Amino acid sequence: MAAQGATATRSGLRSALPLLAPAYLWLTVAIFLPLSAMVFFSFMTELSLSGKPWAFTLGNYAAFFSQSLYLTLLLASLRLGLEVTLWCIVIGYPAAYVLAKVLKGRSREAIFLLVILPFWSNGLVRIFSWAMVLREGGILDTALNAVLPFKINIDLMYSYPAVIIGLVHSYVPYMVLTCYLTLQAIDDSLIEAGRSLGATRLQVLKRIIIPLSMPGLVAGAALIFVPVVGSFMEPRILGGRTGTFYGTVIEDQFVAVFNWPLGAALSFILLAVVLVILAVASPVLRRAA
Repeated sequence: MAAQGATATRSGLRSALPLLAPAYLWLTVAIFLPLSAMVFFSFMTELSLSGKPWAFTLGNYAAFFSQSLYLTLLLASLRLGLEVTLWCIVIGYPAAYVLAKVLKGRSREAIFLLVILPFWSNGLVRIFSWAMVLREGGILDTALNAVLPFKINIDLMYSYPAVIIGLVHSYVPYMVLTCYLTLQAIDDSLIEAGRSLGATRLQVLKRIIIPLSMPGLVAGAALIFVPVVGSFMEPRILGGRTGTFYGTVIEDQFVAVFNWPLGAALSFILLAVVLVILAVASPVLRRAA
């Protein structure tokens, strides 16, 4: 029986190989080859494309440990990622619950469309739209002064809250979608059984809904935290001088300074830190999920 099972497994893999080959070939070309090139660049003294003589070195990685600025910016980026993830949970989880358990029919479709609407627009368009809203004399400032009997000045541009607002707007749909899928899968009879046994709404939420929807929360948090830590567009445009984070420094190395070896080294240090955080947190998250 075991031999027959192994034979069936091998035949299944052979039949699936033509379907899997294009995807794995694309992953190899689009992901692993560029990453391999960046690993090579991170150990170089000079970029070979510049025509200058180069050699292998560990100095690019040593620069991170020798200059406290990089560590400070990395910690600030990790804090930014945690705060944005927390705000996405606070905003996205209730929205996902309403979509999954409260709204029905066309109203659910309309709200769901509004949730995924940010995916239909370019990221730069979204960011500059927030710049028009948050600046002094912008849409928010003008609207409030038109309603309130007294004059106020609202200028959130080039501030830390503006960066948070822009990032939350960009990434909260991921939390809504992942939580919606797990909440939709929860059988309503479980909630009704808890209520019939005398549980309050808060107890049903804590004992039934949140534990069963934890896989969606964990997946959404991972999808948000990882890219936010390395983000640079929102901090650069909405944060101004206060928006200097680890991701913006990496962008400067590639775009402004043209120091690709250092930028590649800083990128892989960030990748290593994020992987370590996920590895340390995975046992806890696995038990929660």
